[in-house]
Amino acid sequence: MSFDELGRPLRDITFCVVDLETTGGSAQAGSMITEIGAVKVRGGEVLGEFQTLVNPHTSIPPFIAVLTGITNSMVASSPPIESALPAFLEFAQGTVLVAHNAPFDVGFLKHFAELQQRPWPAFEVLDTARLARRVVTRDDAPNCKLSSLAVAFGSSTTPNHRALSDARATVDVLHGLMERLGGLGVHTLEELQTFSSRVSPAVRRKRHLAEHLPHSPGVYLFRDEQERVLYVGTSRDLRARVRSYFTASETRSRMGEMVNLAASVTGIECATPLEARVRELRLIAAHKPRYNRRSRHPEKMHWLKLTVEPWPRMSLVRVVAEDGADYLGPFASRRTAEKCLAALHEAFPIRQCSDRLPITPHKSPCVLAEMHRCLSPCDGSVSVDDYAALVAEVRDSLLHQADHVVEALTARMDRLAGEERFEEAGVHRDRLSAFIRAASRTQRLGSLSSCPELVAARREDDRRWAVHVVRHGRLAASGVIPPDSHAGVWVTQLRESAESVAGGPGPTPAASAEESEQILRWLEQPGVRLVHVEGEWVCPVRGASRHLAVHDAVEQSRTQLVPFDERRALATVHQP
Repeated sequence: MSFDELGRPLRDITFCVVDLETTGGSAQAGSMITEIGAVKVRGGEVLGEFQTLVNPHTSIPPFIAVLTGITNSMVASSPPIESALPAFLEFAQGTVLVAHNAPFDVGFLKHFAELQQRPWPAFEVLDTARLARRVVTRDDAPNCKLSSLAVAFGSSTTPNHRALSDARATVDVLHGLMERLGGLGVHTLEELQTFSSRVSPAVRRKRHLAEHLPHSPGVYLFRDEQERVLYVGTSRDLRARVRSYFTASETRSRMGEMVNLAASVTGIECATPLEARVRELRLIAAHKPRYNRRSRHPEKMHWLKLTVEPWPRMSLVRVVAEDGADYLGPFASRRTAEKCLAALHEAFPIRQCSDRLPITPHKSPCVLAEMHRCLSPCDGSVSVDDYAALVAEVRDSLLHQADHVVEALTARMDRLAGEERFEEAGVHRDRLSAFIRAASRTQRLGSLSSCPELVAARREDDRRWAVHVVRHGRLAASGVIPPDSHAGVWVTQLRESAESVAGGPGPTPAASAEESEQILRWLEQPGVRLVHVEGEWVCPVRGASRHLAVHDAVEQSRTQLVPFDERRALATVHQP
């Protein structure tokens, strides 16, 4: 078959169909296994059978004995589960486990393997009950019980609540389901595992679009007939992920629409998962695919700028200019930036007017000066040196420590909460949270982008060493050290071939904030080793990040489906 390359053909898979009889419905509640039955099949041929009674070392409840026909005297001389389980695992080794209502049977087996401190093999599991619910209609069978399905598919064995008989009946049900799905184009294990009746035949016929993709990490681009990019995604296994769009049910309606329009899929193989995630961000920003919702407009960000002029102020801007100013952000929305700006104005009496003032201004003071919320440089109420000292405090809060803003807004919240003005206190809480998150983001991004070069390595899950070269917060090169290479020489060559990156103004001069944050998340993983650093990669000890945990906890408490105590949340914000 031409589609065999897309997965493992069902005819080549060895299945171990298993069934258990137990003393109850839950292993965690103390129920025990009384019988194990299994049938091993491949290509429709029975390769072997396994059956054993199991001594549960407890009395079998009378209604279970009536149901299964297994009595206490029958299991008295049978082997215990400590002997029966290893024998079954040896019989099932290297197969795909199949069971009717698999969570029940496999759950019992895994439970007793854990009690015996026996490692559970990495079995793939197929549930015929779940699959039948997607295939069998009410016209075929009244329900998806094993007894009903055995009749519907003409099983040669009648289920009778004995393990081996039920396993034999499940084999016939499995083959009946495969036969029916074969007519729908399901020919591989992967397609069988992900099958859904909601996938139309037209979509399923597009599986060949994944045929040329490798089983490796990378980025995939869906394109329409005009070669326009519809969607960009990333995966650790390009072929398997793209194939799932044509074989599995897609719950997102827009993705179903996208797959219907797709005419081709382009794959870009990447050396590491981090490189794949970074390439995805760059491709989304470049092509702006209509079916990608996030990361399409990294240029549409907002920043808070501490201006460079005789009487500096905080300004909300859209572009980071090379003017020597200090910037806070980026913010995804103007509303969040305005909350942060309000927090700074609450903590510092810096001027809020947008006029450019001369060194010696002669204007009338505004109402903010009368409220003592502005030092009023416009009418000469403050000296240049005193105002410069205030600006230095603002700059220190943006770049080094957030304590002054935290203390100022916490005091305001305490006063409002004491007056039972909880809604107003909540407004200030949100402003403080916006500032803490923005300052933390700025400080983390700025510390990374200030390094002309940073080289780090980590042994990934596949036991290979992944190496990344980062320059001014941008991924300049990535790769995996070959097994027989000299690590030092290979890393030197990677650095020499890396992209040249120039620095610039702002916390993210050479890359989008999302790209730099992806890099930071990788760098902060356990096991990362710094190979080479130019400059200093540091974050301030008293920076805003140390306040994040409290605000994250408050945010979580507000989003949980439990009654929200506003007073408790306000009190939590300023606990040490």
